[in-house]
Amino acid sequence: MIARLRAKLHRVNAWTFWLGFLGLLLAIGLTGGLLVFWKGLVVTNLTDLVPWGLWITIDLSSIALSAGAFSLCAAVYLIGLKRYEPVARTATFIGLIGYSMAMLSLLLDIGRPERFWHAMVYWNTHSLLWEVTMCVCLYLTVLLFETMPILANFEWLRGRFPKIAAKMEGAHHYAPYLAIAGLCLSMLHQSSLGAVYGVLKARPFWYKPEMAVLFMFSAILGGISLTIFASMFSSRLTPRARVNDALLERLAHFVGWALAAYVYFRAWDWLAMTYTYQPGRSEGLALVTSGPLSFNFWIGEMLIGAIVPMILLLRQSTRQHRFWRMAALLMVVGGVVAYRWDVNLSGLLVVLSYLPGEATVAYASYTPSLVEIMAGMGVIGFGMTAFSLGVRYLKVVDHRFAIEEHESVNVESPVAVTAKA
Repeated sequence: MIARLRAKLHRVNAWTFWLGFLGLLLAIGLTGGLLVFWKGLVVTNLTDLVPWGLWITIDLSSIALSAGAFSLCAAVYLIGLKRYEPVARTATFIGLIGYSMAMLSLLLDIGRPERFWHAMVYWNTHSLLWEVTMCVCLYLTVLLFETMPILANFEWLRGRFPKIAAKMEGAHHYAPYLAIAGLCLSMLHQSSLGAVYGVLKARPFWYKPEMAVLFMFSAILGGISLTIFASMFSSRLTPRARVNDALLERLAHFVGWALAAYVYFRAWDWLAMTYTYQPGRSEGLALVTSGPLSFNFWIGEMLIGAIVPMILLLRQSTRQHRFWRMAALLMVVGGVVAYRWDVNLSGLLVVLSYLPGEATVAYASYTPSLVEIMAGMGVIGFGMTAFSLGVRYLKVVDHRFAIEEHESVNVESPVAVTAKA
């Protein structure tokens, strides 16, 4: 009895400490955001030469790490892999959070936040950014409908407004149609995010057709990896999160093989730029492979972000060990963020002059200001807070249901998971 009471007190203290930490992040972010809205972008280190910095990297990373929603929902409702339905449920909630984070980042970055609605009213059908904006808005709407059955689990809502909760649960019947809409919209804008860079002929390092493919490929890897990692991490922290480890281990195996294909394609993209000299492109490659971004590229993106987790997830012994699986998945998430950072800055830091005569290359520099970091911490804190509340009050991570009947449901408690690990 005393041991149970101590364990309960320990969980309460851990939850309180976690909420305090998240509250601190949100307070720092709110302070930074208010400074931006009050004084404008003058408080940042963004310039005409480097207009996209930390916030755009957070935006791109949030959208990429939300790709588990459309990829897993497509696997469940379109391909018929029903056994992964509880994991897709978690991915959908993460997707809603990720797109909300992207919206917050863009609200900070556009400089005139009161004009956020202009893209929806003044259509520029020749702009890829407009297409991305419309797809993001529409897909966010789809995610809201997909998460209605999850939000219906809120006990306060079920107790006060049972009819509304029942109608929200009924949205699950439309899941296949929402999965189709989500797949189309998400694939459009995930690839178009890369195409936004790839069509800019004035930035030779970006100007290449494979950008769209790399963006979508890395997003699928990062989204599935984050979903598995968040599920496993939650099950270690709270008994409210229950996971089927066999399902997560199978998905992790898929991520391992997909990483092998990604490493090959990323290496081909890098080697293809070494064949000949082109002003702007060759300097950008040198910036990434041997300049200020080289450590981030070789260590953060390729070694730790792709090669090491690929080995860990393809080896059965390390993949089945929960600690190494979680470490590998976290590395993949970090590698996707590093890739977004490298792509965003590599094209901006190399400035090519098109004045008459021989093309000249100059270099810009960028370091996020304190206000940018504070506001970015707030966006990340918002995402962590939303997911933590979802795990605690909405049963976001619960694999006890929707498993195929012929499979044994191996849902483990956090105590058992910790003991085996």
